[in-house]
Amino acid sequence: MPQVDFQERRAPHFSILDLAYVAEGATPADALHNSLDLAQHAEEWGYKRFWLAEHHNAVGVATAATAIVIGYVAAGTTTIRVGAGGIMLPNHAPLIIAEQFGTLEALYPGRIDLGLGRAPGTDQLTVRALRRHESSAETFPRDVLELRAFLGDLQPGQAVQAVPGTGSHVPLWILGSGLFGAHLAAMLGLPFAFASHFAPDALLPALQVYRTEFQPSEQLQVPYSMVGLNVIAAEDDEVARRLFTSLQQFAADIFRGTRGWLPPPIDDIETYEPVVRWFTVHCPARPRERYRRDERGRTDRRLSNFRPFSAAAFLRNPGGRS
Repeated sequence: MPQVDFQERRAPHFSILDLAYVAEGATPADALHNSLDLAQHAEEWGYKRFWLAEHHNAVGVATAATAIVIGYVAAGTTTIRVGAGGIMLPNHAPLIIAEQFGTLEALYPGRIDLGLGRAPGTDQLTVRALRRHESSAETFPRDVLELRAFLGDLQPGQAVQAVPGTGSHVPLWILGSGLFGAHLAAMLGLPFAFASHFAPDALLPALQVYRTEFQPSEQLQVPYSMVGLNVIAAEDDEVARRLFTSLQQFAADIFRGTRGWLPPPIDDIETYEPVVRWFTVHCPARPRERYRRDERGRTDRRLSNFRPFSAAAFLRNPGGRS
């Protein structure tokens, strides 16, 4: 089985979670081109991974066809690992995902990750349009096992296989925002990525459950975790806080049932109900210092999420680099 660097225990690496946000006045094509540009810069700056997330019926997010976007980004980079953070497995047949990511692994060997979540990544009306049954999430553990089998070695008498995919051993991750994912990742011996960028209160209990209950597997011998954070850095704190208001508005609108484009920053964010609390706003060089000081959620990897309204504002930002 191909070895990934899960056993490393050096200083935590940094990675990027991208949703290809579509800014007001821009197009999905603009967003996807910006994502590739960001991935190329991230590779140059030394980031470890570049993940993309599955969302549907969201005009402000261009990553619905997640495997296709991963292929686009992988084709435009050379060394950075590219993957899903994640694929909402109950939306799909495990065989289809095995074929898609088996194909990606065949094209970009040793660079593909497959993070798996059980949420729909959309609203209930769109869930029905996806032909997803309301009880689909209940079969998530079984679906993960089926997917892992399709990506594993061909077994005697196995009548159905993923082509490409069988024998590829694409590394699997379990994503979670609560204890369910922590229990499952521990039971299956898989790495665990926690979405503390929108579920901060459950972070420490989930990590404790994962580390306590972990059972070694062929893929992973010891617990290995990654935590998602909303991070933005700029020339000074005031600028960073203003840039971050784009995401605060975007998130508040989702909670209010309004899905729109990524809005420009505003000066009166207090007029929006605060819904995102776990984020870092610091001037250059300070984000790393903040991470070193914060031992409560000590993990092996940190996954940064959020791109400002202006792509140029992200790319000229030295403080956000690994």
